[in-house]
Amino acid sequence: MTKPLRRTEQAAAAAAVVTVVLWASAFVSIRSAGSAYSPGALALGRLASGALALGALSLVRREGVPPRSAWRGIAISGALWFGFYMVVLNWGEQQVDAGTAALVVNIGPILIALLGSRLLGDAMPPRLLAGMAVSFAGAVTVGLSMSGEGGSSVLGVVLCLLAAVAYAGGVVAQKPALGRASALQVTTFGCLVGAVLCLPFTGQLVHEAADAPVSATLNMVYLGIFPTALAFTTWAYALARTTASKMGATTYAVPALVVLMSWLVLGEVPGLLTLAGGVLCLAGVAVSRSRPGAKAKARAERAAATEEPQPEQVP
Repeated sequence: MTKPLRRTEQAAAAAAVVTVVLWASAFVSIRSAGSAYSPGALALGRLASGALALGALSLVRREGVPPRSAWRGIAISGALWFGFYMVVLNWGEQQVDAGTAALVVNIGPILIALLGSRLLGDAMPPRLLAGMAVSFAGAVTVGLSMSGEGGSSVLGVVLCLLAAVAYAGGVVAQKPALGRASALQVTTFGCLVGAVLCLPFTGQLVHEAADAPVSATLNMVYLGIFPTALAFTTWAYALARTTASKMGATTYAVPALVVLMSWLVLGEVPGLLTLAGGVLCLAGVAVSRSRPGAKAKARAERAAATEEPQPEQVP
C-alpha cells in the first residue's frame, strides 16, 4: 500500500473517531435541552446553529454551491437525516428511556448495510457481518441494562424506529453526493435543507427560548456546532473514503462511549451488564474495521488462482 493511500485511510479513521465521540456526547445534551425545548423547536435550534457555523466556514473556504448532480442526494439526506430524523429522535427520547432509544436506533447500521448492498453495491465481507453482529449484541445488552420498567411507550418505540429508518436512508442517499461535492458542501446544504423543513417550529422555538434556562439553550447551541456542524462534516469526509456499510458499523461505538461519558460527566456508575455491553460494542467495531491477516489473504489468493479458467484443449 502506498503512503498517500495509508495517510488517507488514517485521516478517514480519525474523522470517524471524532464523529462517534461527538455523537455520543449529543446523548447527554439532547436529554438536558429536551427538558426545556419541544422536539421540533430543539431540532430547529440545533440545525440553525449548525447551519450558521457551516455557512461561515464555507464562506471562509469559498466552497461555493454544490454541482447540480449532487443535489438529489443532498436534498434527500437533508430531509431524512437532518430534518425528519432529528425531530422524531428528540420526540422519541421524551417517550422512552435512554436504553430503549439507543437499542431501537441502533437498528440503523443494519439497515445501512442492507440498503448499501442493494443500492450502492457495497461489499458485505464476513468480518463486517461478524463485527455488526457482535456490536448489535452489545447494543442490546446496553439497552436492556439501561432500560427501566415502565419507561417505554409504543409511540416512543415507533418514533425511534422511524429515526433509525431515516438515518439509514439519509446515509445511503448522501454517499453518491459525496462523489460529486465536497464533504463540507454536502453537510452545509444538507443542514440547510433540514433547517428549512423545520421552519414551521419557529414560533415554538422563540416562545420556549424566552423561558428556557441558559444551560438548556447552551446545550442546544452545542448540539448545532459540534455534534451537527463538526461531526456531520467529519462523517461525510470519512464516508467519502469508505463504504456506507463500514461507516454504519463504526457508529456502534456510540453506546459504549455514552456509557463512559455518563460515568465521567454525570457520575452515573454503570453496572457490570452495561460495561459488558459497551465492551461488546467496541469489540464489534474493531472486528468490522479490521483487515484480513496474511494467512487469510494467502487463502483468498489461492482460491482466486484455482478459479482462473483453464486453456481449452484442442481436440
